[in-house]
Amino acid sequence: MKDAFGIPQSLLVLGGTSEIALATVRRLIARRTRTVWLAGRPSPALETAAADLRAQGADVHTVAFDALDADSHEATLGKVFAEGDVDMVLLAFGVLGDQARDEREPAAAVRVAQTNYTGAVSSGLVAARALQAQGHGSLVVLSSVAGERARRSNFIYGSSKAGLDAFAQGLGDALHDTGVHVMVVRPGFVRSKMTAGLEEAPLATTPEAVAAAIELGLRRRSETVWVPGALRVVMSALRHVPRGLFRRLPL
Repeated sequence: MKDAFGIPQSLLVLGGTSEIALATVRRLIARRTRTVWLAGRPSPALETAAADLRAQGADVHTVAFDALDADSHEATLGKVFAEGDVDMVLLAFGVLGDQARDEREPAAAVRVAQTNYTGAVSSGLVAARALQAQGHGSLVVLSSVAGERARRSNFIYGSSKAGLDAFAQGLGDALHDTGVHVMVVRPGFVRSKMTAGLEEAPLATTPEAVAAAIELGLRRRSETVWVPGALRVVMSALRHVPRGLFRRLPL
């Protein structure tokens, strides 16, 4: 169960090699978390991540999980919840894609959408139902400011995150007063392996900063977290920029 400050004792990560997710897990282990499930495609990276977290004193398990295999989600997550209550599920998987390639190759664009949105809808609903059945827990969904308004430079990724964000908000409303807390996290540009080689955007942040914001959001039982917080004001302004002007902005 969570402590009085909202820190989970047990945690399931969907996307177990995500840098943001691992930074969050390390931070929570330092506070209270003792049992961690890292769900992802079997790989040396997943095993290395698990070993690193075990070295911090946590009981860490790995489980094979594929966001694109929706038919397996119920059985995969069911096995985790069968082991005992899970205080928090962190939905952290996603792909950035390659905008130029994805525009030329629709199948590649579909893969981005299926991973970031369809896979999240499937696993998010399965996780939410399991949390509701146990009567408590948090579902933390990593969204992105890219979903706030589609930009020419990454509208395929941005549209998938827009769908994810809307889904997570609606799910949070559906689970209100059930004991399950849904928190949507909207980071800006995060310096990570996924963004290596890309031109850094203003107000860029780090996985560790996102992890700190997630912890604070859990303590406050927030519904939406912006990282950094200044992006809330920036995106509010950008949402209202006329479309003709918006498309000419260097975004």
